[in-house]
Amino acid sequence: MSNRLPIIGVIVAVALFLLYSSIFVVNQREQAIVLRFGEIVDVKSEPGIYFKLPFSFFDADTVQIVENRLLRFDLDDIRVQVSGGKFYEVDAFLAYRINDARKFRATVSGQISLAEQRLRTRLDAALRRVYGLRGFESALSEDRAEMMREVRDDLRPAAASLGIEIADVRIRRTDLTAEVSQQTYDRMKAERLAEAERLRARGREAAQGIRAKADREVVETIAAAQKESEILRGQGEAQRNATFAAAFQKDPGFFEFYRSMNAYVTGLEGQGTTMVLSPTSEFFKFFRDANGSKPGAGPAPAPAPAAPPAADGSATGSTSPRTDTANQ
Repeated sequence: MSNRLPIIGVIVAVALFLLYSSIFVVNQREQAIVLRFGEIVDVKSEPGIYFKLPFSFFDADTVQIVENRLLRFDLDDIRVQVSGGKFYEVDAFLAYRINDARKFRATVSGQISLAEQRLRTRLDAALRRVYGLRGFESALSEDRAEMMREVRDDLRPAAASLGIEIADVRIRRTDLTAEVSQQTYDRMKAERLAEAERLRARGREAAQGIRAKADREVVETIAAAQKESEILRGQGEAQRNATFAAAFQKDPGFFEFYRSMNAYVTGLEGQGTTMVLSPTSEFFKFFRDANGSKPGAGPAPAPAPAAPPAADGSATGSTSPRTDTANQ
């Protein structure tokens, strides 16, 4: 029995070695390509424990692990030319996944670095083509999303031939070169100055229109007010003259007395005015007698009808002096 123990130990060790050599594990981020004598016999894309033929050192069955997750490839400082002939620097990246492990193994031997070298050339060409059809402003506008979709669609056939699926393409940066940057700055400055001058011209035009409208409204308002005032003044003058005429018809003597009193006020209210008149002047007739007659004269004749007073209420003329034959 003791002689059999070494043999049993060797058998167990060989069995464990064979078991270990025939088992491989695939996690959820990987997929496995099973090769038998260099030829692909199976692809395991689901996570789990799998078996293969042992003795990989005899090249019976070997397993190559490739990524099954979303990968990212960056391409920086790409010099592209837009439709205007100017050059710009672009940074972009793409997200991809190995969706056909058999084709990926057959085309690039399952090497991600080789696949990314091929994608670099295709991505560079796609960016140049898409930018060449547009101006620089398109990368800064709503056309940016459409540009990225076009680059992605251009890459997909080439990537599919490698067993790769392009999930998305993004443009991270689009910058002007040094010489183009200064030219663009000068052009944008000139455009902004021109726009500012246009806005100022519109403001001046609007101000002139508002000012002209306001001046016209002022003139119209003043004219309407003057018209209304003239109408009211005329109506007042007519009413005043009618009142004076009615008073004159009712009592001509009193009316003459009233006009003389107004003449005294008008003639004597000035400051620094000297008047040289005879005491017997017709102007002072109501100072001599309440009836306006000279002393010793007979009854005062009835005064001749006087013309209606002027519009301002002042006497239209002094009363004509009467000849007093008794004093002569």
